[in-house]
Amino acid sequence: MKMVEINSSLQSPLDFALSERDRDIKRKIEAAIQTGNICLAYQPVVTSKAQDRVAFYEGLIRILDEDGQVLPAGDFMHVAETRESGRIIDCLALEAGLAALAQEPALRLSINISARTIGYSRWMESLERGLHANPTAAERLILEITEASAMAVPDLVSNFMEDLHCRGISFALDDFGAGYTAFRYFKDFYFDILKVDGQFIRDIDQDTNNQVLASALVSIGQHFDMLTVAESVETPAEAAFLASAGFDCLQGYHFGRPTIHPYWQSREKIRAAG
Repeated sequence: MKMVEINSSLQSPLDFALSERDRDIKRKIEAAIQTGNICLAYQPVVTSKAQDRVAFYEGLIRILDEDGQVLPAGDFMHVAETRESGRIIDCLALEAGLAALAQEPALRLSINISARTIGYSRWMESLERGLHANPTAAERLILEITEASAMAVPDLVSNFMEDLHCRGISFALDDFGAGYTAFRYFKDFYFDILKVDGQFIRDIDQDTNNQVLASALVSIGQHFDMLTVAESVETPAEAAFLASAGFDCLQGYHFGRPTIHPYWQSREKIRAAG
């Protein structure tokens, strides 16, 4: 019988499909950067005691493809994260956020940044330019860093936070509980806000395991004097339980989906038309 040698370098159909998908996403990212088809979608973060009161907004990066379709970050950041395009996206998010803070003096806004972007010259130049043009922006700007990103380079993140804290900027630890926090570093970070990952929030009014875990996580935030935020809140029952559990703020579809047309932009359009 003739033996057929199998080339181990050949991709499986699934690997090939995933590779093609990532190539297509990479092309869309590059096209969006070149054409400026990148914007923020704004989602409210409300206080738990008065759930019709917005504490701040989170600006979530979005790109528009050639057909005008909005792509959420989850669809493209895994491709951009380790490339320079990820650094540019972080810059564009910051620039859009600073523009929103200049446009709406009452706005408090959080913007995401990867630890990989720390030290990227364009990002720092954008920050300096925005704060020089609008000195009140610093105290209204929150920078969100995911737990996984912060733990990858804890010393770098800690020094970065210390420098910008002096400028009045606040920091949020995003997706807390989703990664593997080294608690020996935790007390050195001085995050102002702790955002508990949505996997511990879903169905929390019924899931006793999530109730125990979320209570432990919110206790950590309270111990370190951090504002605690529950992510991915989708139902009134979840919201009621989280408020009773001691969370300061709540975020999720129950309070509003991310929108690329926030109220302050609509108001400016009305003024311009008038």
